Amino acid sequence: MSFMDLFWIIMLLSAFQPVISQRMLEYARQRKIAEIERKHGSRVIALVHRQETMRLFGFPLVKYIDIQDSEEILRAIHMTDRQVPIDLILHTPGGLVLAAVQIARAIKAHPGKVTVYVPHYAMSGGTLIALAADEIVMSEHAVLGPVDPQLGDMPAASLVKVTEEKPVKDVEDRTLVLADVGRKAINQVRDVVEELLAGKLPEERVGEAATRLATGTWTHDYPITPDHARTLGLPVSTEIDADVLELMTLYPQPVRTLPSVEYLPGWRKGASSHPVHRPAE
Repeated sequence: MSFMDLFWIIMLLSAFQPVISQRMLEYARQRKIAEIERKHGSRVIALVHRQETMRLFGFPLVKYIDIQDSEEILRAIHMTDRQVPIDLILHTPGGLVLAAVQIARAIKAHPGKVTVYVPHYAMSGGTLIALAADEIVMSEHAVLGPVDPQLGDMPAASLVKVTEEKPVKDVEDRTLVLADVGRKAINQVRDVVEELLAGKLPEERVGEAATRLATGTWTHDYPITPDHARTLGLPVSTEIDADVLELMTLYPQPVRTLPSVEYLPGWRKGASSHPVHRPAE
């Protein structure tokens, strides 16, 4: 074998290495999902959005809940026996209200128990989906978020407030139109939240939780911790399975040139280690 032959073999292996690595990662995820399904006797659905980097230019492309996601999840639910529990693993910044509402209503209508797992965060539309579940299981430091609608890059509640605090003659027509749409959007989302929480909380608490979550009580990125979620009456537990946390490691963020977080891999044993968060050995 000549030097040039060896050179071209190395080049071919280098070219195919990312594809092979991706296939191995996909296989590892499928194996872990199958393991969780056997353990829980459930259908496992993972909705995980990572920030992806485009290969040519290297700028980030943010993923969010879209119609394709809702189509896939609805298909998975329809392919699940009515009495089979569903475990939905959520890791998302949110997305389209239409897609999130479709998923949430399908979850609410499923007769079997639906558990939503939030290893790290499920904001906005992700929280809307979580509200439909029979149980929300979060990591100790995971967060949910408000579901108040956004019109472009502006909160609907803030647009409404502008028109309430300024004389109409001093407000641009475009702002008035957006505020009108904003009022409708807030009412629609609040109604959906009440629909999803109906039967899970006392009637008086349903309206209170819907108002706080949907009407702009907080900024849209406000982190709702497990303890805070419980004060709203949400069925939240922090007893998350190690298998779910391990599955999240199989959805790696795209590799950056210089990592911003580094540590030596491997579990560090200690007398006070929490058994719930300990990976299986």
